[in-house]
Amino acid sequence: MYCSMLKAKLHRATVTHAELEYEGSCAIDGKLLATSGIHEYEQIEIYNITNGERFTTYAIRAEDNSGIISINGAAAHKANPGDMVIICAYLAMTPQEAASHEPKLVYVDSANSITHTRNTIPVQVA
Repeated sequence: MYCSMLKAKLHRATVTHAELEYEGSCAIDGKLLATSGIHEYEQIEIYNITNGERFTTYAIRAEDNSGIISINGAAAHKANPGDMVIICAYLAMTPQEAASHEPKLVYVDSANSITHTRNTIPVQVA
């Protein structure tokens, strides 16, 4: 049995481009990819905080330190420049591996510059 676990998250990134005529995918600043551990061509889930859309695509590399988050191809209908998104990657692991797993959580500001990273999400309280 395998568990699907959060591998990495880019939290509250700002969409910079929506390119309908591009081949597809989501271009992500190369530094954000490296810091998060998300690989080029890896499947990602995008959760649009601004409009509630949720969709699957794959990551491609944008220029390092560019701040680019470009939603491309058909997915460009689901996000607009200025929208705030969460980008996640998942992996499969055994329950034993999952017991000690820590995801890579990358937090960014409105220019998609890294503010900090963590490996845990604070416990939600009432």
